[in-house]
Amino acid sequence: MTDESFLVVRLGSMGDIVHTLPAVAALRRRYPQARLDWLVEARWQELVEVNPHITQCISVDTLGWRRQLFTPVTWRAIVEKLRALRRQRYDCVIDFQGLYKSAVLAWLADAHRRLGFHERFLREPGCFVFYTERVVPVASLAGAAHVIELNLALVARLEAQPAPPLAFDLPTTADDEAYVENQLRKHRLGEFFILSPGSGWASKCWPVERYAELHDALVQQRGWRGVVNVGPGEELLAAAIDRLARAAKPVRLATRPRQFVALARRAQLVVSGDTGPLHVAAVVGTPVVGLYGPTDPRRNGPYGRRVAVVYNPGVAPVSYKRARGYSPAMLSISIEQVLTAVERLATMQSKPASGNA
Repeated sequence: MTDESFLVVRLGSMGDIVHTLPAVAALRRRYPQARLDWLVEARWQELVEVNPHITQCISVDTLGWRRQLFTPVTWRAIVEKLRALRRQRYDCVIDFQGLYKSAVLAWLADAHRRLGFHERFLREPGCFVFYTERVVPVASLAGAAHVIELNLALVARLEAQPAPPLAFDLPTTADDEAYVENQLRKHRLGEFFILSPGSGWASKCWPVERYAELHDALVQQRGWRGVVNVGPGEELLAAAIDRLARAAKPVRLATRPRQFVALARRAQLVVSGDTGPLHVAAVVGTPVVGLYGPTDPRRNGPYGRRVAVVYNPGVAPVSYKRARGYSPAMLSISIEQVLTAVERLATMQSKPASGNA
């Protein structure tokens, strides 16, 4: 059949989009001729628009809409977007996000099938009313399933199964690669590591003082240059690390999402909290150390072969509420723990592959 049409709703953020990619690839594998569109926030559009499995990337700006909700321009933009969605006459909408804003958009797309998670697995449980089918992920019943497994459970309802290994399609363009190469030449970067100190939640951050101390230790022990990833609104964090670092000053680089993909592929190591850059680096094969506190790494940990997680369970309860201050669990992570994790990764890389002469 060639007449199926699907709308994927995963508005953001970077890490959540990364964790949705295997499910989208599985859906395309099951329905190779189908129309498969993706509804995403405008700021993350570039991660989706070059995905080889997508027919069309449709962007929305829900944050901008909320900021100027009572203006005629905003209402016209909302109405035009909804009309465009309804004209597609999708057979099925899959809401991977599970928030009111995503569920309402899925409902307004007017498909006769609307898939979402059962209310027990939703961050905003009440939005289940907008779905025609509510999926209980079987893997989650046996324990803390990774969010990738939860997403795959949604498309399994549509008879879509992934082909191992899982596909994480994060292509870049020639312009993205050229930008990164120019930055590396400009700053004379050969071997380097990346620190990504920011997060959408302050409670998932690690103190900048410790990032600066870690930077100095890695420069001295590994001989690599340090790069601080500067996301939107993270300029002060990066400046603080630069000010506190005593070894060779780190390079502060602001990148767009696809540019960060290209940068991460070239790095020797990435250290970060539970944020998008960590998940991007893990799936492109860069060694990563993830620092975890309020969120559970069994559910939200970096997914890849060269990953290490620093997590002190029991210090504070797992919480997915966006707190403003440092989590006690993040504060419990020491420099020594992170350096031990880096050493563990280095040891893993130095070992010959099993079965090789």
